[in-house]
Amino acid sequence: MQQQREPSASESYFWPSVWAIGLHVLVFGMLFVSFAMTPELPPAKPIVQATLYQLKSKSQATTQTNQKLAGEAKKSAARQTEVEQMEQKKVEQEAIRAAEQKKEQAAQKAEEARKADEAKKADEAKKTAEAKKAEEKQLADIAKKKSEEEAKKAAEEEAKKAAAEAAKKKIVEDAKKKAAEDAKKKAEADEAKKKIAEDAKKKAAADAAKKKAQDAARKSAEEKKAQALADLLSDTPERQQALADEQGDEVAGSFDDLIRARAAEGWARPPSARKGMTVVLQIGMLPDGTVTSVSVAKSSGDGPFDASAVAAVKNIGRLTEMQGMKPSDFAPYRSFKMTFTPEDLAL
Repeated sequence: MQQQREPSASESYFWPSVWAIGLHVLVFGMLFVSFAMTPELPPAKPIVQATLYQLKSKSQATTQTNQKLAGEAKKSAARQTEVEQMEQKKVEQEAIRAAEQKKEQAAQKAEEARKADEAKKADEAKKTAEAKKAEEKQLADIAKKKSEEEAKKAAEEEAKKAAAEAAKKKIVEDAKKKAAEDAKKKAEADEAKKKIAEDAKKKAAADAAKKKAQDAARKSAEEKKAQALADLLSDTPERQQALADEQGDEVAGSFDDLIRARAAEGWARPPSARKGMTVVLQIGMLPDGTVTSVSVAKSSGDGPFDASAVAAVKNIGRLTEMQGMKPSDFAPYRSFKMTFTPEDLAL
């Protein structure tokens, strides 16, 4: 706010002096008008004695009147002077009062300006303090953030170091573990190879023995059939019937062995198979030797072994050797039970 200029002493008394001079001019103007309006006396008549007397008398009266008028004028002038003095004093008092009022106003304005300046200084000081406080807080925050970042960085470095050591340790442990596993796998592989070789050797021996037995059984069966046929053709009917019954029993026993041998040929040994396992199978066949159904009549206690035995018998398909059998000889094979025990499990 723009500060108003304080008026000087001459400016403060200018207008009161103008009003006082104007008032004096007005008073003197009224006095002049009152004297100008005073009535003139009538002219005297030309009688000497009387005139002289009257003149004397009139002169005395005029003198008294003039004196009276002069006294009244003097009194009026005194009153006017007193009034003017009072007006002047009043004007001076008003001027003094106005000057004091202006002085008071100037002092009040100066006080207000001082207070405003103090308030402004206090506000500036407050703002400065707040700015300083904010700056200190900002510096403290920066220092705190820097400290936290340094701590975080140190923790990350420590974590990286620990992770690297853990990774190195894990690599060593993994290498040791892998070496142990490789050694174990190698030992297991060697053992498996050794076992496979032994199993192959055993199987080859078993297959050879089985084939030899099958060949012997087949040759024996053929020889028996031929002999039975010769006996039937050459002997008496009673003898032929007896020989046929006896030969039928032998042929039936041969067919049981043949079915077991064929099943053993198509058998795939499961990993759970152990020596001494036995499963009883219920088998259904047609007169032409076709296997129609295979089921487990008595389990071995091992599911995979039982399933492998069922599959082995089903894989026979058809026994062509059974073609031409008499109905009476084939009747037991329409539905019969067979105990399945492969030769390599019998011992």
